[in-house]
Amino acid sequence: VIASCGGIVAKHGNRSSSGISGSADIFEYFGYDLNADPDTVASIIEKYNIGFLFAQKFHPAMKHVSAARKLLQSRTAFNLLGPLCNPAHVKNQLIGVFSDEYLERIVNILHRKGAQKIMAVHSKDGLDELSTTSKNTICFLQDDKIDKMIIDPQKFGLRQATIRDLQISTKKDAIQAFISVLDGTANQSMIEITALNSAAGLVVGNVVKDLEEGLQMSLHSITSGKAFSHFDSFIRNCGDHDKIKEIQQ
Repeated sequence: VIASCGGIVAKHGNRSSSGISGSADIFEYFGYDLNADPDTVASIIEKYNIGFLFAQKFHPAMKHVSAARKLLQSRTAFNLLGPLCNPAHVKNQLIGVFSDEYLERIVNILHRKGAQKIMAVHSKDGLDELSTTSKNTICFLQDDKIDKMIIDPQKFGLRQATIRDLQISTKKDAIQAFISVLDGTANQSMIEITALNSAAGLVVGNVVKDLEEGLQMSLHSITSGKAFSHFDSFIRNCGDHDKIKEIQQ
């Protein structure tokens, strides 16, 4: 959604270790080459505003801890390391954090490393993203100043969602939900939580001035079909387009 609105996304991620599906699982399902070299990823980002940097490709040592992380079935320090070592050396970043106590720490570390605009987020009901199920805490670095704030999604006119509205039980469900959000056929709660997080990404990416503007832009991208069209073109050229057809059948 962010990419379709003009934001540039260098997504650094891995396969799921404690959840049902990680970002790498989604990209891999649609045929994206997780082992693409840096020049190829850079070219993809330049053309489509989005590319994926697989943690185990760019940080080979990570693959040696993946089995242990799966066995633990819980979040570890490695969930905090990812945002701190994006291979694209991004200066602006939206980061979901699994615990409120780490929000300011992560922002301060990235600030010391030269970051310019960082938004670290955590929902009051424990999600490592902005949620429409509860209020959210944001730690925001901008102009060398760090502010901490609470936002209530209902004040933006969003529906109060429940965890049940957002729950998925299998990897197949996750992939189906991903496509359903992009083509606008998902339930209202899934669409709105996606748009809210996209809005934050657009603020961080200097595409919009505030969350309200970013939210309207993101919702329009989804409802107009722009977000799905962008993803469709991306996968047609960088993945296996038949996978999209399979999901939509």
